[in-house]
Amino acid sequence: MIVNLQTDGWEIIYHRAHALLAAQIAGHWDFSKQTYRLYETIAAIAHHDHLEKEWEEDQLTEAGAPLDFTLEKETQVEKLRKHADEALYQGRWVAMLISMHLCFLNQGKGDEDPEIADFLQVQRQRQAEWQAELEISQEDAEKAYTFMRWCDRLSLILSQRQIPAAGRKLEITNGPSGESYSIYQLDSGDLSVTPWPFSCEKFTVKVDACYLSQLQFSSNDELTQALKEAPRKSLAWTLKKSD
Repeated sequence: MIVNLQTDGWEIIYHRAHALLAAQIAGHWDFSKQTYRLYETIAAIAHHDHLEKEWEEDQLTEAGAPLDFTLEKETQVEKLRKHADEALYQGRWVAMLISMHLCFLNQGKGDEDPEIADFLQVQRQRQAEWQAELEISQEDAEKAYTFMRWCDRLSLILSQRQIPAAGRKLEITNGPSGESYSIYQLDSGDLSVTPWPFSCEKFTVKVDACYLSQLQFSSNDELTQALKEAPRKSLAWTLKKSD
């Protein structure tokens, strides 16, 4: 889960909610020049974090605070395999993109962990098989995944409240064409992306967040129960094409 420290407690955004935010961003992309099997790609984006089930797992730091996903150290290979396998129920295109995402997230761990290295090898073989069956080139598959990763990255920037102050620009990542994009805040308080990649000149995206006033928890069960009872509100960002 995404954990933001507030002056009066914690702001919690579930990974599944962040993935839905990424799908909202994807739905506003300008597809007039290139297509990426739009609906299937958005489905992959919306479901790419279904591996995370924060309500079932160890989500506390050693100090008893809610555990932000960036602090997680262990990678459970069996969870990765299950997520990759279950994605296939939505189709090979979705499975391919999610498999590519799992490989991207874990690519640096294969040298240290033989089990992860084996997982990565199997996934890359499966990706090649699906690309052949779907009659898509590896280059086009990479472009589709790059688009997915771009939306995921922008969603994380918003969810982690990383927008710089005073109109300074923050690089998102390269888009599917290789072009670099940045996000920044306008004087109005709205956000803009340059160059503008979306099909409309202004739109709003939202995500649900939970709020905890308690700073420490004695157990995961206590945290889970507190999250169930926590007040929620929608966070909203308006993105606007700069004049």
